[in-house]
Amino acid sequence: MFECPVPESVSDRIQMAHGGGGRLMNDLIRSVFLEAFGSPSGNVQNDSAVLSSPAGHLAVTTDSFVVQPLEFPGGNIGSLAVHGTVNDLAMSGAEPLYLTAGFILEEGLPLDVLNRVVHSMAEAARLAGVRIVTGDTKVVERGKGDGIYINTAGVGAVPHDLEISPSSVRPGDSILLSGDLGRHGMTIMSLRAGLSFGEDLCSDSAPLHESVAALIRAGIPVHCLRDVTRGGLTATLSEIAETSGLTVRLDEMSIPVRDDVRAACGLLGLDPLQVACEGRYLAILPGEYEDEALRLMRGCGVSSGACLVGRVEEFRTAPLLMKGRLGVERVLGMPSGMQLPRIC
Repeated sequence: MFECPVPESVSDRIQMAHGGGGRLMNDLIRSVFLEAFGSPSGNVQNDSAVLSSPAGHLAVTTDSFVVQPLEFPGGNIGSLAVHGTVNDLAMSGAEPLYLTAGFILEEGLPLDVLNRVVHSMAEAARLAGVRIVTGDTKVVERGKGDGIYINTAGVGAVPHDLEISPSSVRPGDSILLSGDLGRHGMTIMSLRAGLSFGEDLCSDSAPLHESVAALIRAGIPVHCLRDVTRGGLTATLSEIAETSGLTVRLDEMSIPVRDDVRAACGLLGLDPLQVACEGRYLAILPGEYEDEALRLMRGCGVSSGACLVGRVEEFRTAPLLMKGRLGVERVLGMPSGMQLPRIC
């Protein structure tokens, strides 16, 4: 039977024609994306945004988001895309300014899901003080995507002359963690497994730039910053230790992990130190600035649980060592394989 290829103009789901460059695509851009994000230049026909640039250095990053499920306690793929990109900029000590957003949508995606994601993204950008200035939309056939994929780019201003890098880490440095570990990863994995660990277990996804900016503005000579994402604390510190050629020594008793996260990890056979966060970071800085840095970090809501978790030493037996709860020291290695696929 012959079917007319002309799409209906009214639908509650994404159609292939929404990516075809015609009327439906323009309607989607105006009714969903521009309604939420606005148009910085006032001209929606341009393929790029012309922006003002502050004097000095710029930080530029890009990221992609494929989390499944798309929506979860504490956020969705839209807010996560903003937070993840803002945090990548913040880890160089930059002040985030602009974001771009590219959407790959699967045919059949409910428009109400897309609207929730886009509006959440817009609200996250507003709260973080950044502007989404340009974007793109493509549609793939049913079964060849997974609802929504988002690609972003971020631009930020660098207001300092610090060399924030693992190569700047020195013996005697203090290692500060901004809060408890593992909530984002275990929220996602619990949803996939159909498990419940109480209503309080939700993603820690949040923008970190204000907490970092408090350190920079106070003149704290930060040596290294890292957000604790894929691979968790173990992978993050292993990379820093191996790059610096030094040893990081942790104290397990000082590392905060909530009881519900620990229970979820135990049930699923995961190590909370290897579970990803999306709103936690490490600040490595000279030991004499430890108290002031902790005071500043605790003054920001997103890092109110900041604590000292370890110190940097000259290289000893291994890059990463941890004193356990029973006082026995063990070597921690870089995680192998993929414990938590598609958590961001």
